[in-house]
Amino acid sequence: MFHFSNIVRTKGDPRIVDSGTSLARPEDRLARALGWFSIGLGLAELFAPRRVTQTLGMEGQETLVRAFGAREIVSGIMSLSVDKNAGLWARVGGDGLDAAALFSALTPDNPKKGNVALALLMIGGIAMLDYRAAQETRPKRPSPGARRRLYPDRSGFPSGLAAVRDRARQLTNGVRS
Repeated sequence: MFHFSNIVRTKGDPRIVDSGTSLARPEDRLARALGWFSIGLGLAELFAPRRVTQTLGMEGQETLVRAFGAREIVSGIMSLSVDKNAGLWARVGGDGLDAAALFSALTPDNPKKGNVALALLMIGGIAMLDYRAAQETRPKRPSPGARRRLYPDRSGFPSGLAAVRDRARQLTNGVRS
């Protein structure tokens, strides 16, 4: 990818010869991949619900599929945000809703129940990835036995608060040093 950026560089700019290793942790990369997957799936559900319902034998449920698509897009955007954990847990909850909707289509009279079963398997696998990513990106808290650092005696001023007040008084009285 860095080769493309060399094309737009002006004369005299240094060329990018090699890119370094990524600083993103594996769980962050997984969250990012799941976020983009969610957005892509949501767009497909939002703009092609009839195709989805025909594939699953769920004709007449296009509104539900569109709603699920909007939910996927929102949770995907949240998974790409700074607070990715909330988006990943939204994806886990959405996987449960998807599975419940698909179980309702797993009836003996559905000619496409094989597709429904395959979709349920795929959702199960993705749900495991979503759950793992949500667990790994949860905010880290100190252990209950950890000693908390308290700084009530620190003012943030190296010479102390009294020295800062004195200097402020000198400046407001017009004395400059």
